[in-house]
Amino acid sequence: MRAILNMMSKEIGKTVELKIEHLSKSYDRGKKKALEDFSVNLTPGIYALLGPNGAGKSTLMNILTDSLRADKGTVYYNGEDILKLGSAYREVLGYMPQQQGLYEEFTAVRFMEYIAALKGIKKKVAKEEIRELLTRVGLENEMHKKTGGFSGGMKQRLLIAQALLGRPSVLLMDEPTAGLDPNERIRLRNFISEIAGDKIVIFATHVVSDIEFIAKEVLLINHGELVQKGRVSELLSMIEGKVFEIGVNDKEVEKLKSEYKVSNVYRMDEQCVVRILSDTMPEGKNVREVKPNLEDLYLYVTA
Repeated sequence: MRAILNMMSKEIGKTVELKIEHLSKSYDRGKKKALEDFSVNLTPGIYALLGPNGAGKSTLMNILTDSLRADKGTVYYNGEDILKLGSAYREVLGYMPQQQGLYEEFTAVRFMEYIAALKGIKKKVAKEEIRELLTRVGLENEMHKKTGGFSGGMKQRLLIAQALLGRPSVLLMDEPTAGLDPNERIRLRNFISEIAGDKIVIFATHVVSDIEFIAKEVLLINHGELVQKGRVSELLSMIEGKVFEIGVNDKEVEKLKSEYKVSNVYRMDEQCVVRILSDTMPEGKNVREVKPNLEDLYLYVTA
């Protein structure tokens, strides 16, 4: 009870903070490391947790939702250990899982009512919130339809809506754009940016384009370790002068792939243009330095 009261008193007039200190987690009796000494401090804004499949993103998200225990380390919400806060922490937490685990016989409203009951939200409050949230995610005309007939994008929007029940101050989103077409990805990305406000939003993904323009900071994770952290502009400055495009014939493409990290290959007229990362400028007359993007950085750090 004392921890809960301390947390509530600290939240009054204070910016929300989530502090992750030295988290480590391994599986298979320590043979497989999922997280290794992961530490970061988060305040309101969108944080892109960016890394390849198997990098440790989902393990971190499961620890932050208190559904998985770390081997070492601590997570603090406004200075209090989330394990000691227990249900008080879960009340300020919203979670959108990677898998679309919906009850297909439930209508959107029924599903939201079910989640609200699990969160302990009073029926009268839940009723108002549910209508408001389903409208905000563009499902006001489908709220009484069964989710089994929903498209992938509609299901993702419903999962966002349920994560926002209870007006959480920490919102965790695990691969929220997975399986969506380009229009749905853009719509969802813009919506996440709009709702961030005073929330800490962690957006876990391996798709660079999803977060390049909306992230306050990017957390690059690989092999369970935080390898780089910072604003997009700061991170891109790391590889200034290290990204080049080379015009070659078809036969030379494979040779460049074997010698350099290649982020893109495209055809222009009769040539192939190969985009490479290199600490020094390659030799040749058809070489030009180009401005780096986040995809280049991702490859530079993780490949």
